[in-house]
Amino acid sequence: MKKLADVLLAIVMVLTLSACSLGEQSAESGDNTKSQQNNTEKSDMSVLNSGDTASEPKNGKILVAYFSVTNNTEGVAQKLADGLGADIYEITPSKPYTDEDLDYGNSNSRSSVEMNDPSARPAVSGSVENMERYDVVLIGYPIWWGEAPRIMSTFIESYDFSGKTLAAFCTSASSGFGNSDSALRSAAKDAKWLEGRRFSAGASSDEVLAWAEGLGIS
Repeated sequence: MKKLADVLLAIVMVLTLSACSLGEQSAESGDNTKSQQNNTEKSDMSVLNSGDTASEPKNGKILVAYFSVTNNTEGVAQKLADGLGADIYEITPSKPYTDEDLDYGNSNSRSSVEMNDPSARPAVSGSVENMERYDVVLIGYPIWWGEAPRIMSTFIESYDFSGKTLAAFCTSASSGFGNSDSALRSAAKDAKWLEGRRFSAGASSDEVLAWAEGLGIS
């Protein structure tokens, strides 16, 4: 009887050890499965993130650069930038213009003196970083004496626009676009210049974007 009891005890111990071993293997298998699922999810997320980055439009292809004293040109520039998804840059004078500076009726006012001197180059504060990344630059300004303000020549002469596509737009109460960009074209002869456009201060987004679309840049 004692031997029979010993045999039965041995059998029970073997069965118990086998069950524990199977449990450990099952748990390990479950952990491996979870690990594989986590790795798969991470891999899928990595692909998704990579896809999102790749599908995003490249920024910086179009730049809208503008000079505005009374905010009229700024409004048009902002509508262009928003509609085209373009970067925007304000051409800021180192010495801001005052109301007295803009007194067109005074021949001694700052703006009058500058516009009477084709060689005048008012200083600009700051600069465009990495201008080389832009393929198209839209240049905005108010009309002063039928021309672009002299500070626009300062801006144009500060960069190499070779191979780039440029187009000017201006704002005025009544003056047309005319040859207001002639000095700018002369300063950037190696650029491809497209037809410019004059806008009123209250020009709509549809109006300014129709011009841009007509240029074939959008």
